[in-house]
Amino acid sequence: MKKGLKQRDWNEIKTNDSWTIFKIMGEFVQGFETLQRIGPCISIYGSARMAEDSPVYNQSREVARQLSERGYGVITGGGPGVMEAGNRGAHDAGGTSVGLNIELPFEQHNNPYIDPDKSIDFDYFFVRKVMFVKYSQGFVVMPGGFGTLDELFEALTLVQTSKVEPVPVILFDSKFWAGMVDWMRTTLAAEYKTISPGDPELFHLVDTAEEVVSVIDEFYSKSLLRPNF
Repeated sequence: MKKGLKQRDWNEIKTNDSWTIFKIMGEFVQGFETLQRIGPCISIYGSARMAEDSPVYNQSREVARQLSERGYGVITGGGPGVMEAGNRGAHDAGGTSVGLNIELPFEQHNNPYIDPDKSIDFDYFFVRKVMFVKYSQGFVVMPGGFGTLDELFEALTLVQTSKVEPVPVILFDSKFWAGMVDWMRTTLAAEYKTISPGDPELFHLVDTAEEVVSVIDEFYSKSLLRPNF
């Protein structure tokens, strides 16, 4: 009887799921039309909570500045913290500065360092993530929280499963990432064998902007710059 009542209640829920597809399509079209013209870019991920006077903010800004000086555009999530620092560093160097903003109930707002014609607002995380992956020729992952970890593991999974071309995945601040990397190697790879022994080699650990640029330059001295799929 209870099962029947639950099914009846469920059946009475009215949705517009079929029409949602058009909004999703609209976000994809806007993203593709805007980003297909930006040239080679590197995504910088990291916490929205980093203050302007924090070491991580300034390191992110310097990474973006040096990447821009090497001819790469910078893509961020468009918000405050590390995202603002990434766009600001690109802006400092006169480089391409892209912001893929997501509408959230807190924290998120467009930062002022995004090129006006390269600022896109998304409702759907999954559409936004497709844009990051398709148009980034590398990922620099600064210290961050759940959102940053989600973006990191998305990139690693796609590279691991060959769903995208191999690209540099760089973890900045070896102290911050040390515990996670050790867990990957000892627990995931060695003890439980839920990843392959070589999977922790899919990313690089660095501590300076110069190392970021070196890893990316070295990779693309042997590979073509192109969209990922």
